[in-house]
Amino acid sequence: MSDSILLPGERLDDLQRNNCHIIQNPDMFCFGMDAVLLSGFAKVKKGEHVIDLGCGGGIIPILLEAKTDGEHFTGLEIQKKSVDMARRSIALNNQQDKIDIIEGDIKEAAGLFGAVSFDVVVSNPPYMTGSHGIVNPDEAKAIARHEIKCTLSDVIREGAKLLKPNGRFYMVHRPFRLVDIIDTFIRYKMEPKRMKLVHPYIDKEPQMVLIEAVKGGKRRLLVEKPVIIYNADGQYTDEIKTVYGY
Repeated sequence: MSDSILLPGERLDDLQRNNCHIIQNPDMFCFGMDAVLLSGFAKVKKGEHVIDLGCGGGIIPILLEAKTDGEHFTGLEIQKKSVDMARRSIALNNQQDKIDIIEGDIKEAAGLFGAVSFDVVVSNPPYMTGSHGIVNPDEAKAIARHEIKCTLSDVIREGAKLLKPNGRFYMVHRPFRLVDIIDTFIRYKMEPKRMKLVHPYIDKEPQMVLIEAVKGGKRRLLVEKPVIIYNADGQYTDEIKTVYGY
């Protein structure tokens, strides 16, 4: 790997999957465990078309292309620098035929791509509303963490428009927003079908929730056994190593 593809302040991380790498800049927003877990929770079938709403540096499309038999993957991202990093990572991984990164606004996604155009939507949206937490003074990090450029409602509304009938929406979020998430899915005719809570340790409260909703699905929610990230000794659990490949 040549350092010539990296701009000042950037680094190249090995994803330990199909020789894939990703360019990251610690001064912006680096991917975390939430993105890795979402890429393992989402189910993508052979021949399906997938879009990631708010793809950042492209981590989820890159991992899904490496892990699944999906036909094509699209990432939509509003921040120009993140778009550039994602495109360079995809070129480095020779994934240009399978992944496109589009610069644009989630709130206009259906207009950009056309309604009923994807089989699967994934999203790791900003968790915090304006009233939650301290907004990071760094704009890139603030946009990634707080609902500045889009709200939960924007993400689910546009995702619902993009999905084909019985299409699937996979999201990672925070448990304290769970009532909002389910309410918003139902408002846009998306039925929550599968949910998994993520705990850092077995005796700690969950810090993340993974949820799948189906467009036009029947009402039945399966709550799966939780994901535990760390053993008591601080090492990753076998599930994290095997199922999620971390």
